[in-house]
Amino acid sequence: MAIRLTRIYTRTGDKGTTALVGGARVAKESARIESYGTIDELNSVIGIVRTYLPKYIFKFGNDGEWYSEGLRRIQNELFDVGSELATPADGEYEGMHKISAAEVAKLEEEMDKMEEELEPLKSFTLPGGGELNAFLHLARTVCRRGERQLWRLKREEPINEQLIIYVNRLSDHLFVQSRWVAKRLGEPEFLWDRGLRLDAPEIKAARRRAAARQLATRRRAKS
Repeated sequence: MAIRLTRIYTRTGDKGTTALVGGARVAKESARIESYGTIDELNSVIGIVRTYLPKYIFKFGNDGEWYSEGLRRIQNELFDVGSELATPADGEYEGMHKISAAEVAKLEEEMDKMEEELEPLKSFTLPGGGELNAFLHLARTVCRRGERQLWRLKREEPINEQLIIYVNRLSDHLFVQSRWVAKRLGEPEFLWDRGLRLDAPEIKAARRRAAARQLATRRRAKS
């Protein structure tokens, strides 16, 4: 379907509704609008990753172009996801593109390629360590929120189940990306170290001081 934007503001949404493909108007806070609005937000975060990527692309070696092209493809697929979500069943048209198992399979293929270079995790990872890693974790969390909203929408009206599968797999893909990028760039990967922190000398000392204060308080209360 050809897209032609002649004027950005229309004033038609000033009363709290917006139009879906096919002309139906719905509240701007409806589950459908929340769903494709979050997908749009996710696309914007991935756009930040692509914006910063040229600073580091030389460190990816022969896989730089492969990775950059993958991000570009995902951004386009997210526009496809948003377009499909903006089209209710009665607004579908001939030749309309729908997300399918093929897009999901491509994400899984790329994850398999990246995971070949990664060591198994022994703890959960914390966002950060480098710019790309941090933005990829941000994208991952927005993607998870998008998936939750898709499930909410599905409870209210029928949608293509491949959309939910795609978004679920993309959140995994973004997590693997964050680890793979950190490894390729030689940047630290922060791990959740709760057990280590509980055994750290400063934590033990703080516990002893707290216990002493509590004991002193109880003794004063009895005297």
